Amino acid sequence: MTFAARTYLIAVLVFLYLPIAVLMMMGFNESPLYALPFQFTTHWYEALASNAKLLRSSWNSVFIALITSAIATSLGTLAAVALSRREFRGKTWLRLLLLPPIAIPWLITGTAMLVFFFWTGIGRGFHAILIGHVALAIPYVVLVVGTGLTTIRTDLEEAAMSLGSRPVSAFFRVTLPLLLPSIVGAALFAFAVSLDQFVVSYFLATPGFSTLPVEIYSAIRKGFTPEINAICTILLGGSMMLFLLFSLFARPGAPRDRR
Repeated sequence: MTFAARTYLIAVLVFLYLPIAVLMMMGFNESPLYALPFQFTTHWYEALASNAKLLRSSWNSVFIALITSAIATSLGTLAAVALSRREFRGKTWLRLLLLPPIAIPWLITGTAMLVFFFWTGIGRGFHAILIGHVALAIPYVVLVVGTGLTTIRTDLEEAAMSLGSRPVSAFFRVTLPLLLPSIVGAALFAFAVSLDQFVVSYFLATPGFSTLPVEIYSAIRKGFTPEINAICTILLGGSMMLFLLFSLFARPGAPRDRR
């Protein structure tokens, strides 16, 4: 790698991660107005412990993200297997229809969901937010799991069936363990998409029920406090721990024991 390429890479990484580092650092700064010089304190974490509204919205976001991850991963994995292993009419169109939900701006998607949910009588609230998040996360899961399926040899499953295993048993005993890293990665992706989702949550939330992105937006409009930095730091640390554990135990691409 040339010096110019290395410098460009470092500049991109600094541009991406420096704002996050500043956010985390200011969560430990004593001044509520981010005044310098920096004075270390844990006051904002103590204030966060008594901020019931912010904690409740954070729990709502995590809870919805967990359910979204479970549902989207299950449905998306089944869809990816069907698209990869089965031939049926309209398969090409279904593959193409997976891309627009990812490419269409979420503002348009959120507006369309709001209109559709009112038109069908679903309305707004927890159930509507959950449906919207699952709908947004499934295309990501299908793409991630589908990519993982392309790296798995189909003759292994055929060999298991030739030895007397049924197709369902061969899938669960042979294909699924090999596909597990992709499924876990897709689940983490769905969790991140749901946890970070603002537009759909903002349109579908009801008074008295909000997610963390919506609560942060409301706090910015009313008066930003470093308690937001504190809760963001905690969630960021938790997310990084999940990805670290995944990279340590799953190790995608690492050589596997062939015994």
